[in-house]
Amino acid sequence: MTVRYGLLAADPGAHLFQVTVEVDQPDPSGQRFLLPAWIPGSYMIRDFARNIVRLRALNGAGRRVRIEKTDKHSWRCAPLGPGETLTLAYEVYAYDLSVRSAHLDTTHGFFNGSSVFLLAVGREHDACRVDIFAPRERRYRDWQVATALVPAGGTQRGQFGSYLARDYDELIDCPVELGRFVTGHFTVGGVAHEIAITGRVARLDLPRLSQDLAQVCATHARLFEPRTRRPPFERYCFLTMAVDDGYGGLEHRHCSALLCRRDDLPHADMKTSTEAYRRFLGLASHEYFHAWNVKRIKPAAFAPYDLERENYTPLLWLFEGFTSYYDDLALRRAGLLTPGQYLDTLATTVTTVLQRSGRLKQSLAESSFDAWIKYYKQDENAPNSVVSYYQKGALVAAGLDLLIRGKTAGRRSLDDVMRLFWRRCKSAGATYGGVTEQEIAPAIREATGVDLARTLRAWTRDTSEPDFAELLPPFGIQVERSAAVDSPHYAMLGCRLAVGAEGRISQVFDGSPAQLAGLSAGDQLVALDGLRAGSGRIDSLLARYRPGDRVEVLAFRREELLRFELQLATRPPEKWKLTVNAKAPARARRLRAGWLGPHR
Repeated sequence: MTVRYGLLAADPGAHLFQVTVEVDQPDPSGQRFLLPAWIPGSYMIRDFARNIVRLRALNGAGRRVRIEKTDKHSWRCAPLGPGETLTLAYEVYAYDLSVRSAHLDTTHGFFNGSSVFLLAVGREHDACRVDIFAPRERRYRDWQVATALVPAGGTQRGQFGSYLARDYDELIDCPVELGRFVTGHFTVGGVAHEIAITGRVARLDLPRLSQDLAQVCATHARLFEPRTRRPPFERYCFLTMAVDDGYGGLEHRHCSALLCRRDDLPHADMKTSTEAYRRFLGLASHEYFHAWNVKRIKPAAFAPYDLERENYTPLLWLFEGFTSYYDDLALRRAGLLTPGQYLDTLATTVTTVLQRSGRLKQSLAESSFDAWIKYYKQDENAPNSVVSYYQKGALVAAGLDLLIRGKTAGRRSLDDVMRLFWRRCKSAGATYGGVTEQEIAPAIREATGVDLARTLRAWTRDTSEPDFAELLPPFGIQVERSAAVDSPHYAMLGCRLAVGAEGRISQVFDGSPAQLAGLSAGDQLVALDGLRAGSGRIDSLLARYRPGDRVEVLAFRREELLRFELQLATRPPEKWKLTVNAKAPARARRLRAGWLGPHR
């Protein structure tokens, strides 16, 4: 049987979608419906049901059917007679401009199925058909549709009309973009790829963007499928929203939803790649790698997903952290980053992780498990209490890769481990039960011949970390560490200031002069040694002092003026710099070439 959905962008100005779900032969004891509480890939309970404005149930004759809400995201209908059809009609308020939920206004529409399509409980494995209708007003007559869903019933790709999904899981894993957009096309391993960009971008260089994305995607496909070089899907879409200021991505099985700044995208006169453009390519690379690592190779806790509650796993460091390692590495392998540019990104990650004391208190396994309550709900104390399973997870992946390459003289690498996980996933097919923590170290040994069980536990279950000062020189990489003085308030006070908030402190770091003196997040700095410290003046004032000097700080807290005496930091945080050693021995150059050379 098929569950039938309808979705109309009913009132873009009011940000309202009208949605229907029609079920034949509903549960005779009373059909239950629910809307997911979270979206896979973003590990926080979001309670999408709060955006349902009003809901009613009808039988096949159009008469109202009694329906009651049973919890925050579930409803149950009164039993119907044999052979009757049940339809739910409801409105969804959509005004979250992100990749996680749904957004509708007079310029475009976007939705994830988990935000708008109610699940008929017990019918999870039924095929789904969704009819997508254009807004009725004439000013929207040139809107189009971009989605990885399969067109049906004579609908042409890009048109409003009917689309199919094999089941509910696929339905909510294929977001939809509505509106006016430009599209680029390319092929990887015989598979069609598309990028659809919503939002005005001045003089967009679409051919360059398509060509660069093709190289990134081909690099990932070669890693997992060195023989066929074919991705594991029939078609792939990058749905991209270009805005004035924003950044984010969310992976799906056949597509990615991306949010970026307009300036991140290439323009016609851009001779060399900018840091912003490389950042966008890294984002696209990250989400594309997820098509294997988390959408198909997944933790056991996600096989299958439970969409009503948290799905706890200690392995997000493997699925997000390893993906974060490979996103920029793929750009290097595709020739879109120079070795120096790649090492700069790695050095930035090392610096960021080592400057935050949270890494000494929370293990990667704990960070993964607590993502639902900590990583996605960070507060002013997060740098002192939380370690990022993205960033430190990427460093663990790099450390393992370097160890494997060093111990095998470059004959094996972390690539072999990822391919082993992929082969297991493919061979298991529908019975695949996901990756458990216990099988990771044996898999590394099987794929590479290297036993890293003790190291892996120290880096993931304990708070130890890779020592890149030892790991990198054998690859002909020089390591330099210097004082981080780019932001004097960070280096000398040990706090972070909120952007555009006139000296307001957003975070205070462990053991810093600011913390020792009693300054807190939310305090507003107004003077240093009697001189006004307004917006833009704090760093210039601090630049006149030396480490160890004592200063008087005046700050407002809850509208009260407070005075603090503090001693400026005598040892600023370290900043890492990694460079290629051109005079490295031949063995080191060979190892470096195997790691950072173009893998084409």
